[in-house]
Amino acid sequence: MAFEIPKTAYSGKIREIKLGSGDKAVTVGGETCYPFYLFEGEMPHLPRIAMEVWDMPPQEWAEAALEPFKGVTDDPASWAKKCVADYGAEMICLQLVSTDPNGLDRGADEAAEVVKKVADAVGVPLIVWGTANHDKDTEVLRKVTEVCQGRNLIIGPVEEGDHKKIGAAAIGYQHTVAASTPIDINLAKQLNILLGNLGVSDELIVMDPTTSCIGYGIEYCYSVMERTRMAGLTQQDEKLQFPLICNISKEAWKTKEVHLADGELNMGDARKRGILLEAMSAMVLILAGGDVIVMRHPEAIKLVREIVAELTAS
Repeated sequence: MAFEIPKTAYSGKIREIKLGSGDKAVTVGGETCYPFYLFEGEMPHLPRIAMEVWDMPPQEWAEAALEPFKGVTDDPASWAKKCVADYGAEMICLQLVSTDPNGLDRGADEAAEVVKKVADAVGVPLIVWGTANHDKDTEVLRKVTEVCQGRNLIIGPVEEGDHKKIGAAAIGYQHTVAASTPIDINLAKQLNILLGNLGVSDELIVMDPTTSCIGYGIEYCYSVMERTRMAGLTQQDEKLQFPLICNISKEAWKTKEVHLADGELNMGDARKRGILLEAMSAMVLILAGGDVIVMRHPEAIKLVREIVAELTAS
């Protein structure tokens, strides 16, 4: 008697969302099954990786993370171009670190000009990430949406505290919003409802569940992302049928483990340690349902791409 694999019937589908504009735009989502359960459904669009770029030279990055970008970290546009030309970046995530009120506190006009230069330098979809300070992000991201009208940037993090003003700007200037909530499925659904009530189209929303890396609570992130995907696919919850974006790079590379010297605490080679921590954390989030993963090191990205290729090989 032949063995028959038991299968789950999925009644829902994750929305397909187009990110970016022009011939290099990408589409994410569209899943009709759990991640890589290709014997039960389809994943028409594989997870996409966005390479991280900062709008200022990083001061506290581990040497292993800085090494691939030496010579360009003082110019975000050149940095982004290197990511695309040398490392095959499908997307860029520009972190507006310099706008942090507790740091350089750069103004909205200056930040928007940097975003425009990066957008002009690369044709791939551009994610623009603020500092999660509601007042400053409202000021900066609204200006960014205006200056880059029609480019379909992915603007984030858009949180409940600032969703009205940033969401309205995204609607007016035609951008996608990354709805960000603190690792809670109910808060995530609520924010999506609020954005919908505001008038943000379902085709212009991706979800940021907030993530952490291995050793720092990733199992809870996985659980929330898994439940979100289950609600969208098996419970037909339309307000949870959005692609997921995971900003994992900064979480992995800020940990104490990647800054320890070679051999310290018997943890081996520091460079390999950081690369593996980022790659493994990213892969866990992809298995939980992540559609867009923000990463930093080219070798970590290469490892993740190889694993995804193996999982989808026929």
